[in-house]
Amino acid sequence: MSFEIKTVLIVDGVGANCAEILSSHGIQVTTKAKITKEELLKEIPNYDALVVRSASQVTKEVLEAGTKLKVVARAGAGVDNIDVITAGQKRIGVINAPGANALSACELTCALTMALARHIVPAATDFKNGRWERTKYTGTELNGKTLAIIGLGRVGREVAVRMKAFGMSIVGFDPFVNATQCEEFNTTRLDLDQIWPIADYITLHTPLIASTRNLINADVLAHCKKGVKIINVGRGGLINEEDLLNALNSGQVGGAALDVFEEEPPTNPITLQIIQHPSVLGTPHLGASTKEAQLRVGQEIAEQLVNLIKPGTYSTPLAEVTRVLQK
Repeated sequence: MSFEIKTVLIVDGVGANCAEILSSHGIQVTTKAKITKEELLKEIPNYDALVVRSASQVTKEVLEAGTKLKVVARAGAGVDNIDVITAGQKRIGVINAPGANALSACELTCALTMALARHIVPAATDFKNGRWERTKYTGTELNGKTLAIIGLGRVGREVAVRMKAFGMSIVGFDPFVNATQCEEFNTTRLDLDQIWPIADYITLHTPLIASTRNLINADVLAHCKKGVKIINVGRGGLINEEDLLNALNSGQVGGAALDVFEEEPPTNPITLQIIQHPSVLGTPHLGASTKEAQLRVGQEIAEQLVNLIKPGTYSTPLAEVTRVLQK
């Protein structure tokens, strides 16, 4: 099956190489790094395809306005900002680039884990402000601690390999990965109820779907070690933010490093309290924000689009493309 795609709208700051590749194949490309919902609704009727990152919400309203739309492409992993049900009903294809930013997300996860263990950010901030606080910022070693990885896809596996090198004991859970597969990346597969009581650190790398929304909640946190630390470079919504705030205030959670939030940019008072909490290290959704990841994701999503028009042009794998076309 091939698609007739002549015009593409690229938003959310997708790498320039995406437009360059598409243009080289005679496709008319319009790039708008930042676009409001109102502007998107006004523009989308003119295009055959839409390329987004995570900032733009491709809602039912957008899809219905896109009377020419044949494909929505997510330049990154996951498709949770796209209404795939409506897309399927309207026979609009949905594709993504699931592996292009895996290493960048992995490295940020590792960096945040180490920053939590050694209080790097608050110590550096105090030092810049003229305070010499060696005792206040005594940390802990990662060696010998248990890291629980929830979600053992590309990012989770890369995290396991790297953090094992620090002497951590790696346990993990993924409904689609068995114990034998876990052994390949030095991880012991356990069920979730076995993981919570033993984890010193928990890192989340699952998609946001009905079964994972609020995965980390008051009940789960009550079953964790007191002082457990949580890292989320996966998806906002995996953690119940009100429950996390309560656990931070009680000391049940000893620290959190959060790159993603339920609302971005955050305005909810609870989220803002979490960000300002002294035990929290927050970053503004930087998981895929490296030059290398943006080049890879721009190339991969462009090549997939070209392959939809001219099958076989590129060898870009399509095995994990989310297909919602009605047959």
